[in-house]
Amino acid sequence: MENWLGLTDRRVLIAGAGGIGEACAAAFTEAGARVVVADIDESRLTAHENGLTAEFSTAEGCENAVQATVEVLGGIDILLHAVGMNQRVPVLDTADEDWQRTLDINLSSAFRLGKSAGKHMVSAGWGRQIYCSSVSGLLAHPDHASYAASKGGINQMMRVMAREWASSGVTVNAIAPGYTETDLTRTHLDKPGVREHYTSLVPAGRLGSVDDLTGPVLFLASEQASFVTGHVLYVDGGRTLV
Repeated sequence: MENWLGLTDRRVLIAGAGGIGEACAAAFTEAGARVVVADIDESRLTAHENGLTAEFSTAEGCENAVQATVEVLGGIDILLHAVGMNQRVPVLDTADEDWQRTLDINLSSAFRLGKSAGKHMVSAGWGRQIYCSSVSGLLAHPDHASYAASKGGINQMMRVMAREWASSGVTVNAIAPGYTETDLTRTHLDKPGVREHYTSLVPAGRLGSVDDLTGPVLFLASEQASFVTGHVLYVDGGRTLV
């Protein structure tokens, strides 16, 4: 069925040009959407037709990213928040400034981008917002306090957004990947025994890839998901079943 997702000419802002953002940008483009990809690292943007350098740790940077997208595309229909960082540090060794930076990058940027994009979507009477959460928002992984707090915060934040905006035709959801190989995780995974350990925790018997996430993201952004909102979709090979 041609254009069954209803994404042709939809205007998309992808915040974060890392592995997940890059894969989803390609998937949205293939589905006929018009895409702006924003990231603080200019080297990640060279492959994108509409690449935007953005600082997501500040309110001004988030607002500027949304406004620039509106100027380039003529509006914004879909927001994918794929910005993230992690620090694997025990609670007793976590510096206050590192805690705060993780929350600023992972959670505050989600709120600020969602709020700014939400104004346009509510006014237009249609919109889709998708946030990259994590199984760490549910599971108590050691050495992940700041990361887990940021992802748990995303889960509840987007539920409130979903409830407030449901009557305006705007849906808000999250995907929660299990351990997925990306630029963010690869250095850790390549340490002796780490990849094997995490793989042993997944009932499906393998780690995730960014290609496992593009289908769920496109579905949540599509016309087919118009009655799905406030939902955390775990894409984890059964990790949260263990």
